[in-house]
Amino acid sequence: MTLPYRRNVGACLFDRRGLVLMCRRADVPNAEGPAGGWQLPQGGMDEGEDPRAAVLRELAEEIGTDKAEILAEHPDWLAYDLPEHLVGKALGGRYRGQTQRWFALRFTGRDEDIRLDADPHPEFDAWRWVPLAEIPSLIVPFKRPIYEVLARDFARFAVPA
Repeated sequence: MTLPYRRNVGACLFDRRGLVLMCRRADVPNAEGPAGGWQLPQGGMDEGEDPRAAVLRELAEEIGTDKAEILAEHPDWLAYDLPEHLVGKALGGRYRGQTQRWFALRFTGRDEDIRLDADPHPEFDAWRWVPLAEIPSLIVPFKRPIYEVLARDFARFAVPA
């Protein structure tokens, strides 16, 4: 495969109860289950952008708030490959997948601060708080190994603050 990986950041956003914010992609409306379009907020990094700044920017863009404090940064870049049928179509057709820097963050706002409609072209159409252990079962199969790593490595934050 000659296509490169896209650099990306992801947010495992914990509320005060230790639950994690999962969002449903707007391009997969009303879908449930493993292929249902649920994911953690994530997004591409700008050229030269610091990952810590990028994750807060992505939260503001995707969920309408950056009311969060970074708790931890995963020490590794975690990568996934797109399934063959999506290569050349997803991610603008320019990437084979993504290499991601993941962060655990504590949400410091209120539920009312989450505004999926803050962007004129929202990426998500629904959100909910879920137990961290459930996130691998909600994600598309090709991203599941990364979510299993996050569920294991960020488990210490899945407790009431």
